[in-house]
Amino acid sequence: MSESKAFQDYYDEFFGQCYGCGSHNEHGLQIKSRWDGDESVAEFDPKPYHTAMPGFVYGGLIASLIDCHSTGTASAAGYRAEGREMGTKPLMRYVTGSLQVKYIKPTPIGVTLHLRSKVKSIEGRKVLVDTELFANDELCATGQVLAVKIPEDWGK
Repeated sequence: MSESKAFQDYYDEFFGQCYGCGSHNEHGLQIKSRWDGDESVAEFDPKPYHTAMPGFVYGGLIASLIDCHSTGTASAAGYRAEGREMGTKPLMRYVTGSLQVKYIKPTPIGVTLHLRSKVKSIEGRKVLVDTELFANDELCATGQVLAVKIPEDWGK
């Protein structure tokens, strides 16, 4: 991976409160996404309480991981498309316009989950991101997120 600072580390206090990816939410998942060439990657270690049934990860957690990793990727892709460094003003943040998740096989708990995303398109305020989630090098879920750029002063 080429960058040491995660996309989410550039989020300010307001956006850093997100349960999935906010670095300012001590009870959240604190997903950390980075570029690996033209793809983004993240890892997550599910805790025993992320259980759907003994031995397997809860599907809602999988959806959250795909969602937040993908919106973080959209933000980073927006900066890349403009030739700007992440965190420079005006800030670029994206929220989920739609989320589609396909569960391929049960995801085991107790192993590191790996996410890998590709930006499929950037059109105006919208970024389409495809994400795959792996456990033990096996594809367990896929997702597609349509992320929408929000105004810099949104919600503040």
